Amino acid sequence: MLTGMHLIAGDWTPGDATFRSSPATGAALDFAVGTPALVDRAVQAAEAAFATYGQTTRQARAAFLDRIADEIDARGAEITAIGTSETGLPAARLEGERGRTTGQLRLFAAHIRKGDYLDRRHDAALPDRKPLPRPDMKLVQRPIGPVAVFGASNFPLAFSTAGGDTASALAAGCPVVVKGHSAHPGTAEIVAQAILAAIQATGMPPGTFSLIQGGRRDVGEALVQHPMIRAVGFTGSLGGGRALFDLCAARPDPIPFFGELGSVNPTFLLPAALAARGAQIAAGWAASLTMGAGQFCTNPGLVVALAGPDADAFEAAAAAALAQVPAQTMLTDGIADAYRHGQARIAGADGVTAVLETASTGRQAGPNLYTVDAAGFHAGHGLAEEVFGPLGLVVRVPDEAGMLAIAAGIEGQLTCTLHLDDADHALARRLMPVLERKAGRILANGFPTGVEVADAMVHGGPYPASTNFGATSVGTMSIRRWLRPVCYQNMPDALLPADLA
Repeated sequence: MLTGMHLIAGDWTPGDATFRSSPATGAALDFAVGTPALVDRAVQAAEAAFATYGQTTRQARAAFLDRIADEIDARGAEITAIGTSETGLPAARLEGERGRTTGQLRLFAAHIRKGDYLDRRHDAALPDRKPLPRPDMKLVQRPIGPVAVFGASNFPLAFSTAGGDTASALAAGCPVVVKGHSAHPGTAEIVAQAILAAIQATGMPPGTFSLIQGGRRDVGEALVQHPMIRAVGFTGSLGGGRALFDLCAARPDPIPFFGELGSVNPTFLLPAALAARGAQIAAGWAASLTMGAGQFCTNPGLVVALAGPDADAFEAAAAAALAQVPAQTMLTDGIADAYRHGQARIAGADGVTAVLETASTGRQAGPNLYTVDAAGFHAGHGLAEEVFGPLGLVVRVPDEAGMLAIAAGIEGQLTCTLHLDDADHALARRLMPVLERKAGRILANGFPTGVEVADAMVHGGPYPASTNFGATSVGTMSIRRWLRPVCYQNMPDALLPADLA
């Protein structure tokens, strides 16, 4: 049963006001509004919990993560029911995302049991070294303290209450305070119930996790500016993420803000591949572009190809594939409205030609495809900005130098993709050093939607794709965001952390 309340340090807590959800289907429900005062209570509790939780063994935290996954799975039917109602996402998508969410919790449990992430180092003492002796030094990664996590609109499970940021922070030994997204507050609460059940079953401190439901901007500001918060995880828009990043940097004690802000994820169609299998690539690209109504941060919204008959055929095949895709329900009214404004911005830009246009009304979004030449793309800076939804833009360049110029001119991306055959390797070798500086993940002959949760995954990139190019928000390496190295010099073994003893 939903309470409509916040979860603060084990207690379901009402607020002074409520907001009403805006579901895609079903009845709207009332939920408590977050406040800075509630933020302070949750963060104070997280700081108190850190004294215990930060000292727990890896085995205990792994058991806790596994139990959270079990509790989420036990509530699977409830999560799917409320999630489909709130977001309009199909049941299969929610069930798949739940599997990803529980899978990454269990992955982090296995990861910390192995202990490799601790990066333990030992320089033994050299008392007889001349001219000066060397002390005994041991290094290990230690948790940083309470972490703030912002739920994402487009992933009600995998990037929200118990998503990757929360899972990796808890794995590291950091208590978490989540600011839930108002697009799916019921889903957030049921997942919070699962986390609370796991806390109670494993004996973790109640302040290890808190959920504050959606509120005004002052709630997010209070959370990132709270002096006991040591880092922030965020997945969302460039504007919102940049505002929070600036607040973190302006604190008396600046803290890291790990913001994943999305990108246009350019796809480069190299000539031999385009000539040999352009129609096949077009069909796959159209499917990736429209997956989930295009509401993925890895949505491949930009295609770069050499102008000519092969590009013409690609556009025709892509338009034909997109024309078969019906309008889809977007996550919120605001996202749907932003999509329509984005389409109008692209369609109205100088030099842009429509290949396929569809009407989008209310919360429904249809696919759209446009094309522009290289000169028009370079002249219209807004053409390189993300349109969150099923809209694609093909940039036609005159030659290989033009393709390299597009690659050099784009801003930081989460992904860049090359479609290539063996005959394209010479051009690909020229592109690779450029793309390595632009994206955290470079794909060959694939599509970027579908981010594998694995050891080698990098989901991040140079700004504005993310605010920290050295980090990832997906994969086991994401735990590094919530750790810092500590060196212990000549420290008695009895005083060392358990992971060094």
